[in-house]
Amino acid sequence: MNVTRFAAAPDYFPPNHDGMRCRRLQGHEAGPAESLWLGLSEIAPGGHTDLKGSGVEKHYVVIRGQLTVIAQQPGAAPEEKVLGPLDSCRIAPNEARQLVNRSNETVVVLLAMPF
Repeated sequence: MNVTRFAAAPDYFPPNHDGMRCRRLQGHEAGPAESLWLGLSEIAPGGHTDLKGSGVEKHYVVIRGQLTVIAQQPGAAPEEKVLGPLDSCRIAPNEARQLVNRSNETVVVLLAMPF
């Protein structure tokens, strides 16, 4: 068993994540994992990521607040959804995604993705 206490969860610093604090809960520098890693991000009002894709799928669960997710499949028009507490979404491999906090409160979102 690998336990990561939230107070000791290491920060990580992905590029193009502005106004965000990202912490690793499991995997990478937070401990061993074989197939996926977990992160928790706190997104300040106005915080966001770039609209960018990657080769792996991502799963997001909003823990607190309202998060705007913009997603765009290659060759398609962007799609925008607002997620509230305990809402979730999957971003497919190579689907571009942007996370935006358009509210006046900090958003907390859980991320699960493969290595």
